[in-house]
Amino acid sequence: MASSAKHVAVRLLARREHSAEEICQKLAKREFEADEIATALVELQRGGWQSDERFADAYIRSRRLKGFGPVRIAAELRERGVAEEITQRYLSEDDDIWWQTIEQEYRKKYRGSHFDDYREKARRMRFLQHRGFSLAQINAVVKNK
Repeated sequence: MASSAKHVAVRLLARREHSAEEICQKLAKREFEADEIATALVELQRGGWQSDERFADAYIRSRRLKGFGPVRIAAELRERGVAEEITQRYLSEDDDIWWQTIEQEYRKKYRGSHFDDYREKARRMRFLQHRGFSLAQINAVVKNK
């Protein structure tokens, strides 16, 4: 018996939150028709099974706890098809939690060691930039060390 697009999507959502774009891509890979995918997605959203807002909130929390910053997380959400308004609502670069996260990541990586040369400072700044923190956040943390 062939599964419907909605049935497959519900199974995906039972494992973890997905964005609407992720659901569409995964169903398309399973060769469901575009109209069946669209219908299933609308039904899931109306029934409260799928929500890009809920996905964004869970994704941001998960990535922040892994030490990633707001710049990188925003880019990852864009890749997953989450609307910019939703991203901005749940992701504020000025939020105090990001300052705590960058401080924690810096301490974890460098354990209070100091640096004397520009090359080491640049290396540390690149590390934090790769983790997804803004230049203002990076300068504030590295300058104080």
